[in-house]
Amino acid sequence: MSIVKNAVVQRFMELCKQRCIAPNELATLSGITPSTVYSMLSSERKNVSITTIKTLCDGLGITLKDFFDSDLFDNLEQEIK
Repeated sequence: MSIVKNAVVQRFMELCKQRCIAPNELATLSGITPSTVYSMLSSERKNVSITTIKTLCDGLGITLKDFFDSDLFDNLEQEIK
């Protein structure tokens, strides 16, 4: 799993835990299928589109700025070396 993808997954799990909701509830709130959310959480999937992130943020009632305003994203290693 890429470093960025891992941070995105961790952030969604953190937000779900704060709201006491399961990933399938996040899917329902966001108007997407639970399989889409579980696929995103899977270590087999390498990337998550910004469109999916935005849709999930909409379901949580937060902005992309709110989503990425986390220590998880502050010190990520560069993907290109």
